[in-house]
Amino acid sequence: QVQLVESGGGLVQAGGSLRLSCAASGRTFSSYHMGWFRQAPGKEREFVAGISWSGSSKYYTDSVKGRFTISRDNAKNTVYLQMNSMKPEDTAVYFCAASSLIRAYSLDHYDYWGQGTQVTVSS
Repeated sequence: QVQLVESGGGLVQAGGSLRLSCAASGRTFSSYHMGWFRQAPGKEREFVAGISWSGSSKYYTDSVKGRFTISRDNAKNTVYLQMNSMKPEDTAVYFCAASSLIRAYSLDHYDYWGQGTQVTVSS
């Protein structure tokens, strides 16, 4: 069992930066591949970024490549999402999730979810 708690959301101007954190409980965190998803109002939840259990493999949706960076610290049971050059279309609730599958892009492939943190980018 893994419990996930996101933090770091807030209001930022376009072009600004935020860093999201996702703290995990449970001894098995390091065995899970982790992902970040987001859900804007009226839209479906979508994949944003993922990272393998070791951190050696990272993958992103096209719209955030070059702007967002996913990382993890297994000693701290935490995964991060650094968001730079933010745009109003990045506004959404951001969720972290844990999967036993590497390079999982589908919501169905994730076993555990956090409650989400709101990110708002003003123009």
